[in-house]
Amino acid sequence: MGILGLAKLIADIAPNAIKEQELKHYFGRKIAIDASMCLYQFLIAVRSEGAQLTSVDGETTSHLMGMFYRTIRLVEQGIKPVYVFDGKPPNLKGGELAKRAEKRDEAQKLLQAAEEAGNAEDIEKFNRRLVKVTKEHADEAKQLLKLMGIPYIDAPCEAEAQCAAMVKAGKVFATATEDMDALTFGCNILLRRLTFSEARKMPVQEFHQDKVLEGLELSHDEFIDLCIMLGCDYTNSIKGVGPKRAIELIKTHRTLEKIIENLDTKKFPIPEDWNYKQARLLFQEPEVTDPETIDLKWIEPDEENLVKYLCGDKQFNEERVRNGAKKLHKARNTSTQGRLDTFFKVLPNSTPTKRKIEETKGTTKKTKKNTGKPRGRPK
Repeated sequence: MGILGLAKLIADIAPNAIKEQELKHYFGRKIAIDASMCLYQFLIAVRSEGAQLTSVDGETTSHLMGMFYRTIRLVEQGIKPVYVFDGKPPNLKGGELAKRAEKRDEAQKLLQAAEEAGNAEDIEKFNRRLVKVTKEHADEAKQLLKLMGIPYIDAPCEAEAQCAAMVKAGKVFATATEDMDALTFGCNILLRRLTFSEARKMPVQEFHQDKVLEGLELSHDEFIDLCIMLGCDYTNSIKGVGPKRAIELIKTHRTLEKIIENLDTKKFPIPEDWNYKQARLLFQEPEVTDPETIDLKWIEPDEENLVKYLCGDKQFNEERVRNGAKKLHKARNTSTQGRLDTFFKVLPNSTPTKRKIEETKGTTKKTKKNTGKPRGRPK
């Protein structure tokens, strides 16, 4: 689910936090991609067209086809993708998962009624609601990525949290996902639409967390409390409090504790046994693998085993698979030109003070005077 209404709130109040870029802008960048989000997109996109792609045994292969061709397109653009898969969900997410299961059960009943009535529009709508990414889907995608030479990571818990940790540590440039809670986990740069921008001819949306906080006039902890009020996966939200009221409340009181103390609970009832503190802690201290222990390697694709894996029972076209492997090989061996900014290490909070600038100028002048050498082309 992510954070309800957060993208629109940022667009309305902090529009400078969002940039629109073409896919080619990310040439040479390492991008952590929310794998489950991608698999869901593949499954739902094909299903909405009327049927899933399947193996000879009737098992779905839509997710493999989507992962194969989309990853090739990203690599051809000079992007270095690393896919991050969800681990076990936190206990607090159990309620949200139960709600999703109930909605799927309801959608199944409504789908049956729509099929009996012959209502094509409703059939498509309820089919979409039944899509679920399974462990088997994820395991097959991991095997595919391994054969393609693309790294992947199994997060101990939430994929978005692991992606955010990798961005903060400088292991990757940004997180690519449609879930806005990557920002809540502290991700510096969030990319939406990256994985389907080329196919849909849409620009990538680039969200910068520092600009988000600056535009909303909030600290990161205050931003987390705002996200909990908007609605997240870990707890219920306050009934009747929408995005506009939520931002007003957090700016006035600065913490959920103070909001609760001052809120008219008859008009805006607080959820019973509201576990917002545990939800807050999950965003502040998520369970992640230390990024420093992660070694990312993009290697040559294994063409023969790709053919063996995708063709035959999975019914992929051998010629297309071989062409895809050759594209991966070519992109890997021709995209050797690096981005200029990767040659320099940017230190955080390194904006020079006025005094430091003056001291630097003084040192420069003294150096010129002592050397007496004219400025020339560096060797």
